[in-house]
Amino acid sequence: MQIKESVLRGLRRLPLLRAYPALQDAREQIRRMRSESQILQTDLEQARHAVEQRELTLRSVREGDLQLLAAPVVDYERLGELARQRGSDYRQADPFPHFVEDGLFNASILDRVLAEFEGMERGGWNRSDATHERKWSTDDPRLLGPFTSALIAQLNGGLFLGFLEELTGITGLVPDPYLRGGGLHEIRRGGLLGIHADFNMHPRLKLYRRLNLLVYLNKAWDESWGGALELWDREGRGAIRTIPPVFNRTVLFDTSNFSYHGHPHPLACPPDRSRKSVALYYYSAECPAEADRTAHGTIFLEDREPART
Repeated sequence: MQIKESVLRGLRRLPLLRAYPALQDAREQIRRMRSESQILQTDLEQARHAVEQRELTLRSVREGDLQLLAAPVVDYERLGELARQRGSDYRQADPFPHFVEDGLFNASILDRVLAEFEGMERGGWNRSDATHERKWSTDDPRLLGPFTSALIAQLNGGLFLGFLEELTGITGLVPDPYLRGGGLHEIRRGGLLGIHADFNMHPRLKLYRRLNLLVYLNKAWDESWGGALELWDREGRGAIRTIPPVFNRTVLFDTSNFSYHGHPHPLACPPDRSRKSVALYYYSAECPAEADRTAHGTIFLEDREPART
């Protein structure tokens, strides 16, 4: 035993063993520095993306016409005429109240919205890859370019709300400042959106969802690629109307427990193309029907079971 202790004391006096704790401390410090460096690198990468997005936004304004940015996105006199002429058709449309109009918005402004859409960094977008839904989307206002923000602001403004109320007969419409589920939508090759009825109550505003508005941004769209919006009958047996998603085509329809819609077939567009749209939803304090009063999430026709809100 005395020999073992003597040997251990001798080993501790060796320079290498005496330095071992210091080496361990140095290794731990290096590990921490590497971890902090990785965090810093991630932060710098995020900052770089933010700067690039800001540069894109500023370039869009510099290269564009500031007068165009401030211009009306729609001819409001024409809106009044449409509301008066098409209100009855909207309410009686089959399979549920809806409205389709081409060329409704200022094409020059939509050109800029499309350019901003195509130039956006997708890192901050939401991505779903489920059986019934394969798409990309963002409702983050920090990611939107100036023309996109201006378009959404006007579509959520009082003049446009007045048009919607006169056309649909639904009063007291409220826009969604949170763009919950709306904003920009993109479906790429192989993507789809199963036939469904939408969630019926805003989780924060506690208002009933009444209208869906879609503005398509797809130029030179080949209908053989698919992606047409299908409006199904209220029993969910099949499509009553199909609407190709072509540039500057607007679709408006009532939201209810039986307003089944979607495009259930995988998109067959080329890899460098995608189906792009602006989506906005409108609400009211009034419940459209007793059957819609209980809050539920999206109801996909394939399972008829509400998803969580």
